[in-house]
Amino acid sequence: MTEANTPKLGQIVKIRKGRESGKYAVIIGIEDGRFVAIADGDKRKFDQPKKKNLLHLELQDWISSEVVDSLRESDRVTNGKLRFAVAKFIEQMDSNA
Repeated sequence: MTEANTPKLGQIVKIRKGRESGKYAVIIGIEDGRFVAIADGDKRKFDQPKKKNLLHLELQDWISSEVVDSLRESDRVTNGKLRFAVAKFIEQMDSNA
């Protein structure tokens, strides 16, 4: 895998396959080379993340520092922070468009 394709904690992803396709979420765990755990803080809470194959996700060039800091400090992140990270990313995308 190249550096650009490597998932990182706190990275925003766009879901390409499955029931939630087209939605955005945050990587909150990296299982192995193929799978990550994602949550959006809304439908998919931190306590019940979705395990997704990286082939079904589109990695975005945006990492939420709030989520990364929280995961480093306490191995947890609030659902509010996840919702905030996704909303901030979407807002930034809209302002750039």
